[in-house]
Amino acid sequence: MEASEAYKSILQEMKKKIAGKEETIEMMFVAVVANGHALLEGVPGVAKTTMSKALAETIQADFKRIQGTADIQVRDIVGYTYIDEKNDLKVVRGPIFTNILLVDELNRMPPKTMSGLLEALEERLVSIGGEDLALPKPFIAFSTQNPLKVEGTEPLPKVLADRFIVKIDVDYPSMEEEEEMLRIKDRGEEYTVRKIIDTGEVIRMQDEARKVSLPDNVASYITKLVNATRKDIHVVMGASPRADIAFMQCGKARALIHGRKEVTIEDIRFLAKAVLSHRIIVRATGGIGVHGIVDGILASIKE
Repeated sequence: MEASEAYKSILQEMKKKIAGKEETIEMMFVAVVANGHALLEGVPGVAKTTMSKALAETIQADFKRIQGTADIQVRDIVGYTYIDEKNDLKVVRGPIFTNILLVDELNRMPPKTMSGLLEALEERLVSIGGEDLALPKPFIAFSTQNPLKVEGTEPLPKVLADRFIVKIDVDYPSMEEEEEMLRIKDRGEEYTVRKIIDTGEVIRMQDEARKVSLPDNVASYITKLVNATRKDIHVVMGASPRADIAFMQCGKARALIHGRKEVTIEDIRFLAKAVLSHRIIVRATGGIGVHGIVDGILASIKE
């Protein structure tokens, strides 16, 4: 199945469970095809878990969920070893051994656990009992964090947030979407999500995305955009070179799922807030939110 056809079918299937959220679903699928992990930021109850699980179902992927708590340890996530009654060393693999991993409330975890988890996400392997074990392919993590400084949470440090290819803002639904959500819930389990592709096809799409062309003018636009974040008077710390790479990978993935063979500047503009918003630090006295800064940068850069 062509990537564009698969994406359209996946979107239609997920809409059986999700009211609205087309752009959010698109960004999540872009992250999967780009083979990168994503932060989902939004208040509790806006369908972050439902979307992650429904997406996993449409691609026949194994799905596991981890709840961030103040006492969770790295071993609770990656696994551990023990000696059985026969004095043999046994390995217990943790929930990280899956295709789609949802890490709920990442910013409730202790810093040591958070750092250990993100290292495993980046390397896509874990060490248990002195043995390096590769994670399944594909392996994508969706990590949620609360946007407000509520009980037991702290903002994710930028040096750790930078490891995520995008940050996807999951807003409150509109009144129309909220009404449709009630209709979906009222129908109950009658509408199940159909499997559209399998994980082998996801891996094939990831390989195809790498072959999508990045024109010189688009590459130049990306570097201008990232460099502008480092010069903006409202920004304390601009985006790192990881942002350039994220733009390229996500731009190729988005072009592929829309049936194109090369990245366009429109792709980059669409991705700008998701790629940049978690990578820059805004001055507290600036009076402009991070999205406002990205909008200003987009308006200032000529194609």
